Amino acid sequence: MILSCKRPVFFVIRGIILSALLVSATASFAADTTELISLKKNILEATCKTDIAKLFEQLKESYFKENRYSDFVDFLKSLSRKESCILTAANYYIALARYNQLKYLEENQLWDEYFSQGNNYRDDITFNAQRVIERAEESSPYLLRSSLLLWQFHYDQQDPFAQEALAALIKAVFGYNGKYYGIIKEVADKLQAYGENASAKQLYRLYADKLLASLSGDEQLKTAAQDFYQQGNLQLAQSFFDIYIERISKNLARTKDKLCPSLIEIAKLFTYKDSGLKDCLYAEKVFQKLEDLCGREVFDEELLYLRAFNLEKAKELTKAKDIYLQLLQLYPQTIHANKVDFKIGIVYAYVLRDLVLAKTYFNKLADKNEKDPYVISSLYQLGLLAQWQDDIESARNYYNKLLNLAGTDYQDIVALTQQRLGEIQDKKPIAYNLKTFLDLSVKDENPLMDMTKSALEISPYLAKKNDSIQISSETSMPPSGCMQPEVRYLWSGDTGAIQPQDSDSNFNTSYVSAGTKVINLIVALPAGFFDRNIDLVDIE
Repeated sequence: MILSCKRPVFFVIRGIILSALLVSATASFAADTTELISLKKNILEATCKTDIAKLFEQLKESYFKENRYSDFVDFLKSLSRKESCILTAANYYIALARYNQLKYLEENQLWDEYFSQGNNYRDDITFNAQRVIERAEESSPYLLRSSLLLWQFHYDQQDPFAQEALAALIKAVFGYNGKYYGIIKEVADKLQAYGENASAKQLYRLYADKLLASLSGDEQLKTAAQDFYQQGNLQLAQSFFDIYIERISKNLARTKDKLCPSLIEIAKLFTYKDSGLKDCLYAEKVFQKLEDLCGREVFDEELLYLRAFNLEKAKELTKAKDIYLQLLQLYPQTIHANKVDFKIGIVYAYVLRDLVLAKTYFNKLADKNEKDPYVISSLYQLGLLAQWQDDIESARNYYNKLLNLAGTDYQDIVALTQQRLGEIQDKKPIAYNLKTFLDLSVKDENPLMDMTKSALEISPYLAKKNDSIQISSETSMPPSGCMQPEVRYLWSGDTGAIQPQDSDSNFNTSYVSAGTKVINLIVALPAGFFDRNIDLVDIE
């Protein structure tokens, strides 16, 4: 009888306590909705067997969307008599609420509260995050989330504890023995967003190892890689694709029919595109694997062109030229023939300094006498090289042939041709920027101008007539203990509607005619020329 009397008394007392807590926690929150009150009631009645993570997250979203951070914190602090697992969650969310509250006050310039309460809020962050770190089990995601939040706080404050907090965070992640591996990726994502790429890479590798151990088949591995790609995490996608390729390559005789199409599919995911996810060098790595395992015969006309174009946009121009040559050899009637001949000529002339081979490809096009953008552009290149070599008669003949073929079309290249003819007519040298580019690009005595210290970027690389195109330069300056020297940008070539100034490291332009446009750049410092570069943009 005594035992039977204890049970109802316990529930009566428990009910009284819960009711008191609920009244205390909600009395001052006039703005609480029925949903909020229900969520808080569920948390007050929760035990460690409840899915408390979901409840706390729903409650957080409800309060955060209305920026009611202090109300949220007041409720969380009312949970001080709850079980340890619930207190751990409450401590984390108190720290998170105060962190977001400070951000909100800063962004909205609510300086009265920021300066009067800021230190109290910061104390709430450090105290509650540290409490979780000291008390949570190694299997608790809140341990990692609190360690991450504490590091973010110190990082944002730019205080001396940031590095110590980062080291503690990495240690906590590697000591984590919970089953929810996604928390490791959450931390890695945040570190990468903050620019801590080396630490992020460490954790992505750890996450991949743990996730791999849980995947049983090749298709699961491929699906995981594709999911990471869709999420925009190329690093993880590539790691999983590498392992997938390694696995299905082990028994080539059995898997070749599956392997070759899969490699093509993966390579295409990463090839250059003006918008969307890409990694040109990784795409070429997969293309090379495809060639090694499946042979060159697996490359059809369009796949060969895609591989060469991808190498071109990876700025591997010599390798791109080699694949373009393969394309012409295997598919001499390819629809890309004229464009490919022209690009090969450009690479021979201005990358490899081989004018004999360059003129071979330009003449191949010029001899066609067609009203075609690549025939027109090749005539201009032949005229320009002849003018630079002081073969004025040949230059004039090429230029005049170009004007006759172009008629009223191809006004971009026609305008350049008329400038060159004007120079010949007035017995003037080629325009300074252009002549400087030719001297440094074609003469053998300028090997240090190797295009490794500067870079050109164009967006988009595939454009239509009259589209706006951004052209920009990045230069890797040598370290200097004093002020950076003044840099001059000597632009030349097909710059389209704009003639940029020497002070312009970037500019926007457009083109009125189709074809491949050649943009030239010389980077000059007060002490002399620093580097050269060239880039190509295709206009449809």
